[in-house]
Amino acid sequence: MHPPRILLGVNIDHIATLRQARGTRYPDPVQAALLAEEAGADGITVHLREDRRHIQPRDVRLLAEVLNTRMNLEMAVTEEMLALAEEMRPPHVCLVPEKREELTTEGGLDVVGGFSAIEAACQRLAAVGCDVSLFIDPEQAQIDAAVRAGAPTIELHTGAFAEAAIGSQTAEDEYQRLTQAAHVASEAGLVVNAGHGLNYHNCEIIAAIPGINELNIGHAIIARAMFVGLKEAVVEMKRLIIAGQEAGLMAALDAHDHDHGDHQSCCGQ
Repeated sequence: MHPPRILLGVNIDHIATLRQARGTRYPDPVQAALLAEEAGADGITVHLREDRRHIQPRDVRLLAEVLNTRMNLEMAVTEEMLALAEEMRPPHVCLVPEKREELTTEGGLDVVGGFSAIEAACQRLAAVGCDVSLFIDPEQAQIDAAVRAGAPTIELHTGAFAEAAIGSQTAEDEYQRLTQAAHVASEAGLVVNAGHGLNYHNCEIIAAIPGINELNIGHAIIARAMFVGLKEAVVEMKRLIIAGQEAGLMAALDAHDHDHGDHQSCCGQ
């Protein structure tokens, strides 16, 4: 059976970053979300940080009312955030690590180290109908812990790959880690998403990894929108990730045919 088409989640945090820089009412991330949907976004991701540096509770509440696709709420594992999610009941919640001094999320959630709190958070969110995802590094131990915690979905942290020089051995090693992690997680029955640091130059190869359900991309799309407009920026990104998935499927099919041919030549006749 042909796998489902890869999905694009558009993170609109940095529309709110620009708004908060001046404390104005514009640009409105809710308007940006609707434009992204019109351009083909399959979902809208927002990170409600504890320091409220960009997205505000008002944005989350309005998005919950007006989105035609679905909202993916990224948040830390804190009592304040859990209570807010229980009140708002977003369709998707992605639990992420958070440090106030960081510019952006610097690594995956340590599910192993914080297992009890994360398992309890998964149970609380599931009880109010939220599909829970854990943002983790591509490591076997973290995947195993995610399964034990009861999370149906993970999002693989692609930051280490994205930060490596294209074509370098480091990039190759990180790509193999992501590929192996996606395989292991899929075999364990998890839905596998990926994101962080992805842009117009590296998204295709990540989309080509078998088993990837969705890519969440924000900064690159918003930056591109400054020059071509938000709708075109989303259209371009979606075109790239679909092309990447198709290339990955073709490569897998070619590898299967090659292996099958070798088997026939050795074992046939």
